[in-house]
Amino acid sequence: MIRFLLKEFRKTIFNRKFTNIGYLPRWIIFAIDVFIVSIACLVTYIILSSMNVKTYDALNVLMQYILVIFVNAMSFIFFRTYSGIIRHSTFIDGVKLLIATTSSFVVLMIINYSCQIIIDVKLFLSAGLFITYVISFLQLFLFRILVKNFFEVYIHLGETKQLTRAVIYGADANAISVANALKTEKPSRFKVVAFVDKYKQVKTSKSILDLPIINQTRKIHVILRSVKAESLIIAEKGLTKEDIVAIVEECLEYNIKVYTVPLITDWEDQKQISNQLKNFAIEDLLNRKQIVLDNNKISAQIKGKTVMITGGAGSIGSEIVRQVINFNPKKILIVDQAESPLHSLHLEVVTELSKNVKIKTILADVKDYNALESVFEKYKPDFVYHAAAYKHVPLMEENPSQAIYTNVIGTKNLADLSSKYLVEKFVLISTDKAVNPSSVMGASKRIAEKYVQSLNYHLVNSKKKNNTKFITTRFGNVLGSNGSIVPLFTKQIQEGGPITITHPKIIRYFMTIPEACQLVLEAGAMGNGGEIYIFDMGEPVKIIDLAKKMIRLAGYIPDKDIYIKIIGLRPGEKLYEELLNDTSKTLPTHNIKIMIAQDTIDDFEAVKIAITELIATAQKKSNQDIVAVMKKIVPEFKSMNSEFQALDVM
Repeated sequence: MIRFLLKEFRKTIFNRKFTNIGYLPRWIIFAIDVFIVSIACLVTYIILSSMNVKTYDALNVLMQYILVIFVNAMSFIFFRTYSGIIRHSTFIDGVKLLIATTSSFVVLMIINYSCQIIIDVKLFLSAGLFITYVISFLQLFLFRILVKNFFEVYIHLGETKQLTRAVIYGADANAISVANALKTEKPSRFKVVAFVDKYKQVKTSKSILDLPIINQTRKIHVILRSVKAESLIIAEKGLTKEDIVAIVEECLEYNIKVYTVPLITDWEDQKQISNQLKNFAIEDLLNRKQIVLDNNKISAQIKGKTVMITGGAGSIGSEIVRQVINFNPKKILIVDQAESPLHSLHLEVVTELSKNVKIKTILADVKDYNALESVFEKYKPDFVYHAAAYKHVPLMEENPSQAIYTNVIGTKNLADLSSKYLVEKFVLISTDKAVNPSSVMGASKRIAEKYVQSLNYHLVNSKKKNNTKFITTRFGNVLGSNGSIVPLFTKQIQEGGPITITHPKIIRYFMTIPEACQLVLEAGAMGNGGEIYIFDMGEPVKIIDLAKKMIRLAGYIPDKDIYIKIIGLRPGEKLYEELLNDTSKTLPTHNIKIMIAQDTIDDFEAVKIAITELIATAQKKSNQDIVAVMKKIVPEFKSMNSEFQALDVM
């Protein structure tokens, strides 16, 4: 009972009172320092008395020590030794104390010998002054160390069990700074227990900040378990992307949380280091090399021009807006039919990003030819990036007419107006689902590609000057885009699962939104018209592996904390996507991430007639009739897991 009461008393006193203690006023610190000097004087008197040392009689002992205390007090005021916060004392504070006490000693010695020279009388024993000086400095310094140690150790004693034991990967200056910051931050989240040195810069017996440095002679998970750590903080900046991915995947496999931290110089708030520690996102684990853009070429084309971006409020379109701004165009026209996202983007770019670029947000639908023409007529865009599209495969299987209206008619409207108003370049953002399409959505995008490509060659053959250059870009799934699986999986994990996957063998190509948009801009800059650019999407990813990584990144164990449920392929969905038709070949470009697909180019008049028939069918006929016409335009369109499969055997 007594032990319980003592425990509760300590909790009450230290957790409630001292954890919220404020900083002492400066005059109290000054008074404490003067008191410490007084103690030093008393100790000096006791030492001299015990040694039977005779003092000078010019001043009595009390007046001697009052003068010593006064000189030290003036020195404290002059050097402002009381202005620092004791619990945050540093080496500089110790140096200031040394200078202040040394100055006092020197002044007292000058006074002492001046009196001897002038009036032939000494006031102090030189040995006594020296003893007082040494004791004063040691006591003042020790006081600050004790207070600092109290706040760093004792107050956080009750939190120790709640802290996450962590190992810092790295032993350089950045790693040491991270450890120091984690040690002093309040409230604390981590207890650093060791450093891991990949490069074996130090011997095993060495330590930093009284923490061991472990050479990486074993697997990371073995090292962490040996020191009973639960987390790894990667602070080593010499690691390659491949090294980081390998470390993270090893940690995830053994359910170890892993964090990354930016360079100290990049921190926004040096006091809140925990806010700088970031969990790895699934994007960080894509084993892809960094994309290097030809910024000069892009800037030379876009600078000072008017750029129109359709679907500008969407995930791809909005990122294109953000990146285009950096190339200093004259004006950006953001076109979208979604009112709220368009308004939000307008607030973002105008208040944060616009710099000296004029931003116009235009609420319009790409299906509306007249509304689009008024925009072209008024603003005369030089470049058009067409990102507006319906992209959800199951929805388009149920609503093929809407796929025709937006993906086909919308593209045709913009392409025709771009040609009419002499736009320099028109860039269509397509998808890998347009290759050997198995869905209405993919087929609609392939028809849009055919129209744009055939229109370009039709204009070239017409031998008119200042023809618009029509360019198509084609890439796969974009991580984090609206409707992609990453936000869906994130939501399902937050809800406790299960994560739903259509098939255990399904694979997809992935890239991040910024990557995709960077490649769109460069492809648009290098295009001469008529090309279909495909992007290096890296290695394909099994969706079930992606789901397991996301579960582990969230701190859970797959099929134990969060279950994975197989629900079957959706209408129009393939097990894998392609970037090229069976008969297509590729040509390299100066950017190894971008290739040109050599595809068959259809006759423009034939494509135009076929699309006119398709539009008429979409306005009046059934879904079966619409899809039948689409299959005539795109012979390689073979429906999968869909009611339209019956049309393929007719």
